[in-house]
Amino acid sequence: MSTDSDRDLAELYLARALPRRWRHVQGVARRAEAVAAHLAPADGELLVTAAWLHDIGYAPPLATTGFHPLDGANAVRELGVGERLWGLVAHHSAAIHEAREFGVAEQLDQFRDEQGLGRDLLWYLDMTTSPDGQPVSFGQRMADVRARYGPEHFVGRALGPSMGDRQAAVDRALRWLVDAGHRPDHN
Repeated sequence: MSTDSDRDLAELYLARALPRRWRHVQGVARRAEAVAAHLAPADGELLVTAAWLHDIGYAPPLATTGFHPLDGANAVRELGVGERLWGLVAHHSAAIHEAREFGVAEQLDQFRDEQGLGRDLLWYLDMTTSPDGQPVSFGQRMADVRARYGPEHFVGRALGPSMGDRQAAVDRALRWLVDAGHRPDHN
């Protein structure tokens, strides 16, 4: 797939059905494109593709389990693209913690959680982009997630246990971005 077709696919599934989610995805992808310039071409393309597709599992026709990282990874796998992309979509933004709360951790484990720079950058971009696609701080984004979902929702219950992993990924990504000469675009 090319990043243009990834964008088109995300738009097809999200723009009309979930316009706010679509704005978030556009913001994450726009920021990923700027970061990709600092990566090897293949790694940059993978990051941008993952940014376009990371929330595709929210699309009603694809939401078979109701857990968007798993549904998105299953949809991406059916497209026949590489396993690295499946894993990035499946495990984005500490999804394993939410999967445990939702009861689908075993299903999520079928996808490899490739720890490294690409994963950290995707998590960072997702967790520092508002629902409306604007850059925000990690703290602002987590406060927004907490407020939107509340303590009883599986996402809210997973926030505490996942916060260390989330913060560590953001910190690693920020260090790399600064070392690469990329200036963070949020507060």
